[in-house]
Amino acid sequence: MEIYRLRYPDRVDIGEKHDYSLAIGFFDGIHKGHQEVICSAKKTAEKLAIQTAVMTFDPHPSQLFSGKNIGYITPFEEKVRLLEGLHVDALFIVSFDWALASLSPQQFIDIFVKGLHVKHVTAGFDFTFGAKGAGTMEDMNRLSEGLYGTTTVSKVTFDENGKTSSTKIRQLLSEGNVEDASRLLGRPFRTVGEVVHGEKRGRQLGFPTANIQTDEEHIVPANGVYAVTCLIDGTWYNGVCNMGVKPTFHNPEHRQATAEVHLLDASMDLYGKHIAIDWLYRIRSEKKFESLDALKEQIAKDKQTAIDLLNE
Repeated sequence: MEIYRLRYPDRVDIGEKHDYSLAIGFFDGIHKGHQEVICSAKKTAEKLAIQTAVMTFDPHPSQLFSGKNIGYITPFEEKVRLLEGLHVDALFIVSFDWALASLSPQQFIDIFVKGLHVKHVTAGFDFTFGAKGAGTMEDMNRLSEGLYGTTTVSKVTFDENGKTSSTKIRQLLSEGNVEDASRLLGRPFRTVGEVVHGEKRGRQLGFPTANIQTDEEHIVPANGVYAVTCLIDGTWYNGVCNMGVKPTFHNPEHRQATAEVHLLDASMDLYGKHIAIDWLYRIRSEKKFESLDALKEQIAKDKQTAIDLLNE
């Protein structure tokens, strides 16, 4: 997959000319709704005998306008891996800044659709573009001048609560509901990070853990204990993970939540390694214990619960 970073008003140069069937959107999470859009673009590419491209933006428009971290579901490297798995030929990453945000819908189309040899545009029903989001997929079609076709993908629903969306997934994760979040994603929710030195509390309690430092820009599940699987140097391991502030030892108001993983079926030196964590089941909420013995007893129960869940 070819990756191109584009910034307006810099000259757009994508090298060898290809015609593209373009799926366009932010695609945070590459969830089931996003997959419908991308797969539709792929089918059109096959029909027209052209390449499939995906256009996304960096940062998220909401982050530019609000100045606040939205909590990304998918780190960039993970997004690339997922798109490669969907057999996308080209990825256009457009810098979303105030210059881009000021373009009219017509200007956006002239530069980022017609200017990139796009022959078909596919997006979700709620995709907007141009200054103040004034452009819709109806405008995308109306302004095509016959140079490209368009497909608008209807919403993908998970249940009676409405469409599959990145916002819904963030809400579920903030509640610790990793099971339903994973169903919307079509795969387990994943975080990645580096193993760093911690307080070694787990080792003192007889349950050594790896402290995972994740990027602050990316969302993590609500504080609690989870059954997880971990990808380490190409091998998967079962684990139990505490996401939280360790209230038995610290004032929760003065601590940033961290992920601590205890591997169920292996023991190794992990410092400095990068680990991917797939969050599969929530076991319980984080709580403060009155004694270390009570904490050790609960950890043993959590470990057995994780073993039972992961062996089902």
